[in-house]
Amino acid sequence: MKSLPVKDPGRPDHRSPTRYLAWLTRAQARSVAAGAGLGVLWMLSQALMPAVIGRAIDQGVAAKDTGALAAWSAVLLGLGAVQTVSGVTRHRLAVYNWLSAAYRTVQVVTRQSTRLGGTLPKRLSAGEVVSVGISDVAHIGDALDIVSRGSGAVVAVVAVAGIMLYTSPQLGLVVLVGVPLILLAAAPLLRPYHRREERHRELVGELNTHATDLVTGLRVLRGVGGERLFADRYRAESQRVRRAGVATARAESLLSGAEVLLPGLLVAVVTWVGARFAADGAITVGQLVSFYAYAVFLIGPLKTFGEAAGKITKAHVSAGRVVRLLDIEPELPETGTARPDGPAPLVDLESGLVVRPGRLTAIAAADPRDAQAIADRLGRYADGDVDFGGVPLRDVADVRRRVLVAVNEDRLFSGPLTASLAPPGGADGETMAGALRTACAEDIVASVGADAHVAEAGREFSGGQRQRLRLARALAADPEVLVLVEPTSAVDAHTEARIAGRLGPARRGRTTVVCTTSPLVLDRADHVAFVADGRVVAEGAHRDLLDAESRYAAVVTRGEAAAQP
Repeated sequence: MKSLPVKDPGRPDHRSPTRYLAWLTRAQARSVAAGAGLGVLWMLSQALMPAVIGRAIDQGVAAKDTGALAAWSAVLLGLGAVQTVSGVTRHRLAVYNWLSAAYRTVQVVTRQSTRLGGTLPKRLSAGEVVSVGISDVAHIGDALDIVSRGSGAVVAVVAVAGIMLYTSPQLGLVVLVGVPLILLAAAPLLRPYHRREERHRELVGELNTHATDLVTGLRVLRGVGGERLFADRYRAESQRVRRAGVATARAESLLSGAEVLLPGLLVAVVTWVGARFAADGAITVGQLVSFYAYAVFLIGPLKTFGEAAGKITKAHVSAGRVVRLLDIEPELPETGTARPDGPAPLVDLESGLVVRPGRLTAIAAADPRDAQAIADRLGRYADGDVDFGGVPLRDVADVRRRVLVAVNEDRLFSGPLTASLAPPGGADGETMAGALRTACAEDIVASVGADAHVAEAGREFSGGQRQRLRLARALAADPEVLVLVEPTSAVDAHTEARIAGRLGPARRGRTTVVCTTSPLVLDRADHVAFVADGRVVAEGAHRDLLDAESRYAAVVTRGEAAAQP
């Protein structure tokens, strides 16, 4: 049993959808080649059966030769055994190829989504990403799955044409001319199908995005009475998707109808011509039976051609969506190579903020957007003049590992609770227990269990519980620099006081920045910087700033009032 997914999916060729599908094929070339070989063996064993049956009739039944009949029957039995074994093995490899292509695509898409970080939602809607993960990977897998049967179909048609040319050149020419004509007749149906399929996928992606937004903001919509309005809009958009789906289905049905009608016409022609030749004595009764069996057999390979065209068309559309995602570059790619010796000071030249290493620094801003902008620059989610140990932050290697920015928009991952809170590579029990205690999240774990399954985005938890769990996850990562943006805004005053008292000792020796206006947190900070109009205008201890800076006092008083029940 082979393990899926693979550890390293490789570097995809995303210059075009065709190149991406070719890269997938090369990445699993051995299994694809084995599947194609078994597909050829499976289909070829079926293609030889009518010829064997014809020989058995002519040399055994018509000639009344029991030995010849027994010999050809044994050959037929052997072909049946080969067909059975090769068919089962081919199917297993086809399923493996499907799964491998799908999982490999999921891996490269997930890796790219992680690499893009905050760039992804700015460049691609959530619905499009969901569509890639749900439907597009399946269609891409179908393209690899059809290779085995498609290869067998090609070889089978060539073999049948060769046998018929050898037996009756006229019938062989009918097949050789008829098959290309069928393919040419079906080709014009592929372009509108491709176009409509692509349009349908785009609309589905948009609808998924709106559905995600609706679910996320459902409570707000109900509170402002907008639920009905947005439900009507969603209904109208879903009807657009339905109409596009019907148009796609109409094009697909025409293609499916052609898969049956056109091969059926060829079968009728071959049968009619063969019957005329048998009546004129140009071919034997056994050959007539063989030709009729071939005419019926050809329906399968020719229909496989149509199925392959449909699946490859869908896969090409899906690969195009994957390629568009893979083409996106991070707004601020990590290209730095410098490695400052830690612990090092972090300086935001734009605001004048200096974050001393190993201390808990609080940023209180008159406008919360200023604090968020500073946090974005410190984590290099926005470009700016920031120095880390005297080195421009853009030149520092592994910024994402050294500086972690945690905001309230971060999502909880689904899966076992404590496992979903652990950083990449995991965390020991002591580290996780310490993080949970600092974030006052021990009661959450105790109430639901450490291995309790977390639903998507942690919907089963309240806003305050989700905030504490996000804080625990950030603390468990134990980065060199931790930047927290309003980490206690959704918890009650008693819990906030406990978190404020535990945060400094838990992060002792590490650099911590907290953007907040909570007096409970500010009072426990080693250093407080007050920001107004994007600049640090005052700094010092919390109590000193209360007496010395009236604007600071006004901001903190509002924060304190908001914290009261």
